Amino acid sequence: MKKQYYVNGEWKSSTEYVDLFSPHTKEVIAQIPQATHKEVEAAIDIAHENRKQMAALTAYERANILEHITQLFIENRQKAAEIISLEAAKPIKYALAEIDRTIETYKFSAEEAKRITGEMIPMDAAKNGANRFGYTIEQPIGVIGAITPFNFPQNLVAHKVGPAIAAGNTIVLKPASQTPLSALFLAELIDQTALPKGVFNVVTGSGKTVGDALVKSNKVKMITFTGSPAVGKGIRDSAGLKKLALELGSNSGLIIDKNVDLAQIVPKCVMGAFSNQGQVCISLQRTYVMDEVYEEFLEQFSALTNKLVIGHPDDESTEISAMIHPDEQERALSWVKEAVEQGSNIVSGGTIENGIFLPTILTNVSATSKVSCQEVFAPIVIVNRISSIEEGIAAINNSDFGLQAGIFTNDIQTAFKASKELEVGGVMINDIPTYRVDQMPYGGVKESGIGKEGLKYAIHEMTETKLVVWNQQ
Repeated sequence: MKKQYYVNGEWKSSTEYVDLFSPHTKEVIAQIPQATHKEVEAAIDIAHENRKQMAALTAYERANILEHITQLFIENRQKAAEIISLEAAKPIKYALAEIDRTIETYKFSAEEAKRITGEMIPMDAAKNGANRFGYTIEQPIGVIGAITPFNFPQNLVAHKVGPAIAAGNTIVLKPASQTPLSALFLAELIDQTALPKGVFNVVTGSGKTVGDALVKSNKVKMITFTGSPAVGKGIRDSAGLKKLALELGSNSGLIIDKNVDLAQIVPKCVMGAFSNQGQVCISLQRTYVMDEVYEEFLEQFSALTNKLVIGHPDDESTEISAMIHPDEQERALSWVKEAVEQGSNIVSGGTIENGIFLPTILTNVSATSKVSCQEVFAPIVIVNRISSIEEGIAAINNSDFGLQAGIFTNDIQTAFKASKELEVGGVMINDIPTYRVDQMPYGGVKESGIGKEGLKYAIHEMTETKLVVWNQQ
């Protein structure tokens, strides 16, 4: 089935198409248009021309549009989830959970659209500030180029589209090549709202063509990107003076202290490590467990991991299915083999069966093994023994990444110490680093990127602060 991309409220064809394959069945599920550079430029021009029309909408009108999108997702919850499951092989129960989060994200965006405010500046606090009245206003920046990943093809799109609309900007969205159907379905829903045509545009195609055009265009004022550090660095180097929000890699770590309730902790760790086949930016990848509870934790963790239901993503009981591409599974397998060659032990998994990479637990993993020091983005987790909290903090900090980390402890001083010393954007006390709700600030340090997501925080990234000073003489 040939699909069309969406520009200026119209569905458009291109001269070239590529087959889109199901990651699970390997069957062709659609043919996706590959926009040319000229077609991308045309979409950017449309978004640029509609800036003033979008900026003229009141906060009330923008909020109503976002509320309508929210309602349309509620009405189309099952269909939206089935599209995710089809193109990304995400088990249907997790795809439904993603749509529930998407609904919340657009709802939060609608609410935040009404809260975009500046602040009063106490001008007379300065010696030369007498008789002056100052304040700031937040104004939309214009065209936003949104480049999104495959792993949450609705909710991570919503984290860019929702705040962009709330702030009064126009958008050109380039979805991941493996998950364009979700973005095109979003266009179908938005087409039913009062959002002016040309404000929201979806252009499918290669990152080299579509992404490069967005990054290099002088009419695009901001790039918001979620993806790999290598691509993020390339965007940074090519973007000039555009605003950037780059959500990049991670190898999230967790510390488990002694004297904690493992029965409560272990199920969270299994979910954090293996949900969506480990293809989550804040997936639990590195676990550091105190000596006193190490053996018991490993026993419970491996037992529960081995009970995960592996199967077709359409099956409501399935918890693990195929990764996004066979090449990614082979890469993950090679990383496991490297770790074993360097002295690691396989407790569970470590193989591909029936086209599915099995949930894998490794122990005694070197800090220099790829499964530890790079972003694995696969259902692989390491469990290493530590003899002190300081050792665990040092191990987590021994990383090029710093998105989120977690610690389970009953000691308040230990919790405070970890919260201050962990070099990450977010510390989860008594929770896994995979925890996220969509209104919280979300973004990392080091090679995990720059800028914050989370609706209020993303809106701030997507506006310009203008100072106004009145001289009352």
